Amino acid sequence: MSANSSSTAFSVIDFTRRKGGDPLAGVAAYTTPIAKLADNHCEFILVGDSVGMVMHGFSSTLEVTMDMMIMHGRAVRKGVKKALMIVDMPFGSYEENKEQAFHNARIIMQKTRCEAVKLEGGVHMAETISFLASRGIPVMAHIGLTPQSVNMLGGYSVQGRGKDRERILEDAIAVADAGAFSVVLEMLTESIASEVTKRINIPTIGIGASVMCDGQVLVVDDLLGIFNDFKPKFVKHYEKLGTAADKAISEYALEVRARKFPSSEHVFEESNSINKEGKK
Repeated sequence: MSANSSSTAFSVIDFTRRKGGDPLAGVAAYTTPIAKLADNHCEFILVGDSVGMVMHGFSSTLEVTMDMMIMHGRAVRKGVKKALMIVDMPFGSYEENKEQAFHNARIIMQKTRCEAVKLEGGVHMAETISFLASRGIPVMAHIGLTPQSVNMLGGYSVQGRGKDRERILEDAIAVADAGAFSVVLEMLTESIASEVTKRINIPTIGIGASVMCDGQVLVVDDLLGIFNDFKPKFVKHYEKLGTAADKAISEYALEVRARKFPSSEHVFEESNSINKEGKK
């Protein structure tokens, strides 16, 4: 059952019950109009810290702040009625200690009215996840390629190969045992993603981790073909709106220079039949 098949909101409990069932579809979104569209089709919407790269031109997610996540979270909340809304905790907002994590997660939830938060890390974040979950804050974990730790991982590379396989398994088991309701698996081989999904009792959400996961998430600007600065292997462009937008803006600029826009149909004439709103 998809999120738009009912007028009721999709909850954390609904999410966890989909383990091993129909795959969960989600997107990372940052604005009200896109959130409204995604809400019709997706079980969950993630306000990702990828907003820094996609909408603010940052080179990584490390520059994203609490204020930015709250601002975009509030925008998305206005467009979401049914899907489960999750907000990323930005770099530096939860790593210091579990008390810091709870303080900032509380602020994010209160100010955005999201249902859950997401944070990166496996074994070393298990205590923090447990602390939050035991205090009523649902946590989606994130292991594999963790963009906030990209400098430690040596860049955006596939994780879990060779001897690294055991680390991924340990991270997955640790966050599940700590009380995370779900875990994002990013840039893992199909083999390790499949094993993790079978080994833990919470839904796995893949981004570059194959169809073996319990669900998938993509940045909406990627799937729409709007964000084209780079295209990871795991991204599929379902449309090429970036190309369409470029063509539209080009035509607009040409018409402006040729004095073809605005034409008579877009201009207000003096007439008693025109009211204050410009409508006849």
